[in-house]
Amino acid sequence: QVQLVESGGGLVQAGGSLRLSCAANGDILRINVMGWYRQAPGKQRELVATITNDGRSNYGDSVKGRFTISRDNAKNTVYLQMNTLKPEDTDVYYCKAKIVRLGTGFTYTYWGQGTQVTVSS
Repeated sequence: QVQLVESGGGLVQAGGSLRLSCAANGDILRINVMGWYRQAPGKQRELVATITNDGRSNYGDSVKGRFTISRDNAKNTVYLQMNTLKPEDTDVYYCKAKIVRLGTGFTYTYWGQGTQVTVSS
């Protein structure tokens, strides 16, 4: 089995910073793309940022220049450094990873359980 375990959410004032972490564990041969998405109640889940296993990153327009995604391949962990946070960044943030499973060699998509980020004005 494979699990994604997120941490680092919380409450912060506008202009502040938070760092999210997501660690993948289980029967992992290789992790391809890892990323972060966010979703508010009643809205579609939207891209925040993704990063490939060779470090190429991609960001949603609303977070460019403020958020930075990184990963530690040795720890199967992806991070999201969020700076200059705004009230409109308030959402549940989900980690996503495309993982090649040990044994089967097949690629599966996994999601974390979500972590709440709340930015007060």
